[in-house]
Amino acid sequence: MACAKEEFLQVGFQAAQLQNIVKAANVTTGALYRHFKNKEDLFDAIVGPILQKFKVLEDEICKRNYSLMDNDALKKMWNITEEFHTGWIDFFYDNYDDMRLLLCCSEGTKHTTFIHDFAELNTQLTMTFVNEAKQRGLAVSVIDSEKLHILMTAYWSAMFETIIHGFTKEDALSFVVDIEAFFNWEAIFGF
Repeated sequence: MACAKEEFLQVGFQAAQLQNIVKAANVTTGALYRHFKNKEDLFDAIVGPILQKFKVLEDEICKRNYSLMDNDALKKMWNITEEFHTGWIDFFYDNYDDMRLLLCCSEGTKHTTFIHDFAELNTQLTMTFVNEAKQRGLAVSVIDSEKLHILMTAYWSAMFETIIHGFTKEDALSFVVDIEAFFNWEAIFGF
């Protein structure tokens, strides 16, 4: 799998050649097909672990019960700090090659829409928060899921651009300070 990962990282999914992978791995094409149905199945096996890590994070967020939070705790959910951003940058850079595969090398696979899908998931999760805040009569700006989706896409695209553009981790950590200032979520939600 290391040889396949390297091939995908170097040339992307579409240009990757199974012949190059089996040659580098010193196995036959038949041996590869005993384990994987096709090139996309191989790619899926490589990105599977990072997708599972995202799923674990999603499950943690889904466990939040906004209805049990007091108003102050609910408002503080969107006081996005440098620590929050640093946590994401640590996650991205701890999984750098896998993130590059998803963000830069997945054209032609079902993962091509990773950023859009991730933003949509975050939109849905955030709308749960927005609806709870509105129900309580908190000062929440009127924001619908379509507008929120656009903002989430812009936000996560900015975060992912650090990987796409090959920033060093140090540069990415510096950049998230600007992202934090630019995306003032408390102001967006009217807190």
